[in-house]
Amino acid sequence: MFIGESLKLSVEALRANKVRTFLTSLGLVIGNASVILVVTISVTGRDYILDQIRAIGSNIIYGSYQTGSNEEATAAADFVKLSDISAVRQQLGSRIVAATGVMTTFDSMLIEGKEKDVKIIGSDDQYASVRNLKLLAGRFLDQNDVLLRQKVALLTEKLAIRLYGSQPSAIGQTIRIHQLEFTVVGTFKERTESFGLSELSAETILIPITVIRYFSPIERIDPIYVQARTAEDVGPLTIAVRQIIENRHRPGARYDIENLSSILDAAKRIALVLSIVLLLVSAIALVISGIGIMNIMLVTVTERTREIGLRMAVGASRREVLQQFLTEAVLISVSGGAVGILIGISVPLTIRFFTDQIRVPISIISVVVAFLLSVLVGVAFGLLPASRASRLNPTEALRYE
Repeated sequence: MFIGESLKLSVEALRANKVRTFLTSLGLVIGNASVILVVTISVTGRDYILDQIRAIGSNIIYGSYQTGSNEEATAAADFVKLSDISAVRQQLGSRIVAATGVMTTFDSMLIEGKEKDVKIIGSDDQYASVRNLKLLAGRFLDQNDVLLRQKVALLTEKLAIRLYGSQPSAIGQTIRIHQLEFTVVGTFKERTESFGLSELSAETILIPITVIRYFSPIERIDPIYVQARTAEDVGPLTIAVRQIIENRHRPGARYDIENLSSILDAAKRIALVLSIVLLLVSAIALVISGIGIMNIMLVTVTERTREIGLRMAVGASRREVLQQFLTEAVLISVSGGAVGILIGISVPLTIRFFTDQIRVPISIISVVVAFLLSVLVGVAFGLLPASRASRLNPTEALRYE
């Protein structure tokens, strides 16, 4: 029996029981669609999480003094200083894009008729690029603002709206900080919301670090930020930054110098585990659908016992009977798998019409794997019914009622 003839006979047999064929292949539709959607969701989720982490700042190293039980005078000397930032810039040179630091204080302000403590942070002209901030109106701090100790300020988005109604309206306004008047030159926000876990909160004022220095009795940089030029150099630079700062302070002073690599690695591991779990769920769906195919094919063999006996009586070999029923099982599996693949691909494509904010990739590998799994399920679970059909005795089969 030629393959073409076997396929023709298989299609005719399946068309004779359309509802049964549809319900049998439905498990493969769901299983294959699940495989593609699971891979798509896991890849999209992983990329989104990693992009959000990277958006906090590219190749960032950050650190501060690890406080302990030291006396206040000793601790004050141990804090990271502006001179430490200068030393990092000089010693690391072209290996880094920028190095900056943050000093923090608080001041009471009248907001919407109520007194409220507002966070005031001081930094320099490199802070915005290192922290990947988004300018909403006006401008960021520049080098002259820092060197000339200009009384200028930038407001976070929420604070600008609460004080002046909108970001553009805040530009040029005068705001009083520690009894001094500052001119608002810009408004900004974090590209990726850190939900107050960084030095930036929803209502924060940014001023030059050379100015905030005079509002604080102790010079304390917390944190220091260093942006590596390449991602591969983040690890070695983390060690180098720690050594530079430790060498400039007393022996025994300890500093927490970290980078985002550990967070990125953790996110990748979590995404991998979730992908494996979801794929196992999809695999269970495929196995269940395969068992369904096997059960239906066993019933089909029983129903068509006389047909099998007749074919054998007119010269069909056991191999041809095996091929016939195995082809039917594979057709059910592959047709259901093909529909599942189309559904699995159509969902991500449809999402792209509704949003450009999230990239939804379609994994070609998942499509190939889903198709191969369809063939494998058809062969694996169709082999037993086909083998049973080929082993029937022609005489007994003809007498079967």
